[in-house]
Amino acid sequence: MTILLYDLVGRDGARPFSPHCWKATMAIAHKGLDISTVPTRFLEVPTVEGGVSKLVPVIRDGEKVVADSFAIALYLDEAYPERPTLFCGDGGKAMARFIERWSQLTIHPYVTTAAIMDLHAMQDEANAAYFRQNREQRFGQRLEEVVAARDAGLGAFRTSLEPLRSMLAYQPFIGGQSPLFADYIVFGALQWARIASPYRLLDDSDVVAQWFERCLDLHDGLGRTVAAAS
Repeated sequence: MTILLYDLVGRDGARPFSPHCWKATMAIAHKGLDISTVPTRFLEVPTVEGGVSKLVPVIRDGEKVVADSFAIALYLDEAYPERPTLFCGDGGKAMARFIERWSQLTIHPYVTTAAIMDLHAMQDEANAAYFRQNREQRFGQRLEEVVAARDAGLGAFRTSLEPLRSMLAYQPFIGGQSPLFADYIVFGALQWARIASPYRLLDDSDVVAQWFERCLDLHDGLGRTVAAAS
């Protein structure tokens, strides 16, 4: 059965950029399941599946509708236990929750700072107006003021990745010898940056950048099907 994924896009429906949607996309691929995507813009999200969620991703699998990337991963492991696991048990679920919190508190804020004007530029006129109003209300300043801090914050951002960098000296993936959902959580954040902005977050020599390249190669190069911003 094909899983339907509502995937966040901007003006170009072939460039899905949401970190959370990428988590779900990689999780579905990890399970070896077929996927069909519905390109969905910010202003269309409230109409998805009758307004089931204020955010995407949302999936439909037959009669089952699931919102939220972590809930989607949990559902996939429960619904398809015979296929490769995303968590390797309760301990893996707990580890992934920690990684999720770390990523959203450490990586997401800086990616937002670095890419916010590029994300704005990806939208059509109506969605760009929504994006600007929503984000400027959230940050209490203009988008141009937010992005102005990215150069000053780059060094601290790279330093903040040291726990991941150090761990990858022991193993090729966060999940060990092969990826788990924890890998897709961090991958989603960096893929968001890669697709949205040409701003260089990592040096090629960084082991985190090398791990990210390995993730891009997973599932027949799924992550590379959307080109990096240029």
